[in-house]
Amino acid sequence: MSASSHQAELSSVRSLLEELRGRVEAIAVRYQGTPDSAVAAELFEADRALTSAGRTIDRALTALSELAGSQ
Repeated sequence: MSASSHQAELSSVRSLLEELRGRVEAIAVRYQGTPDSAVAAELFEADRALTSAGRTIDRALTALSELAGSQ
């Protein structure tokens, strides 16, 4: 597989991560300030983890782009 096909696949994964992050955040907001706020706290933690994963994939995409450019 070439770097460009990996870039395309990772871009797709990145988009899915962002969609999931938004969905998790929306649920967390609904539980914020309720008696079940512990659920919100856990979901906000998951939101942060998904955000971090997205940033990591962004860095990998940048590295792949640089790799493709040097070939």
